[in-house]
Amino acid sequence: METALYLPIKTFLEAGGYQVKGEIGGCDLVALSDGEPPLVVICELKLTFNLELVLQAVDRAAAGDEIWIAARLSARGKGRESDRRFRDLCRKLGFGMLTVADSGQVDILVSPAGPAPRKNLRKRSRLVDEHRRRKGDPALGGSTRAPIMTAYRQQALVCAQALYSGHKRPRDLREVAPDAAKILHNNVYGWFQRVERGVYALTDVGLAAVQAYLKTCSA
Repeated sequence: METALYLPIKTFLEAGGYQVKGEIGGCDLVALSDGEPPLVVICELKLTFNLELVLQAVDRAAAGDEIWIAARLSARGKGRESDRRFRDLCRKLGFGMLTVADSGQVDILVSPAGPAPRKNLRKRSRLVDEHRRRKGDPALGGSTRAPIMTAYRQQALVCAQALYSGHKRPRDLREVAPDAAKILHNNVYGWFQRVERGVYALTDVGLAAVQAYLKTCSA
């Protein structure tokens, strides 16, 4: 699975001084440099280099400053990474290419041609905001099955855990979840119910979500 490539790439970029998180705004991996504004690095992952991977990178190019594609190094070195035409295509597009060996070693096949022109500043801003608001790095890049642990979902889980012990008002949760009032009111996941004016409790769905989350934390 693509998630097997995520940690080696994350380690590689962190060694270069970047803060790396997975599954941000539909991107497999987003890395931010220090400084303001940060350099936004986006990397898309596939088990093999193919056209779909390049097309994903093209789609991300408007939001990032530096775009990489990464895939597993083929067993006999006869994959697309050895195809000069494929490498030349990446060079022309300005994309970097990374390979990940079975040992976890990451090698650069093609370096990015330099910061790509930023055309969609709004999308870029959303990536940076989500990266900074998300606590830790709870989602492996390349994940497709489990719900993505967004910053919003993290705060909703904090609210749900607080309500696990009894009814609460939004102001009771403000210290641990600044957006508690909005989260409880909008009830995106169906976890919360208002039991009286300004007082909330967990629904059965919310109770199950907290129990499942606590189980994964203790695993």
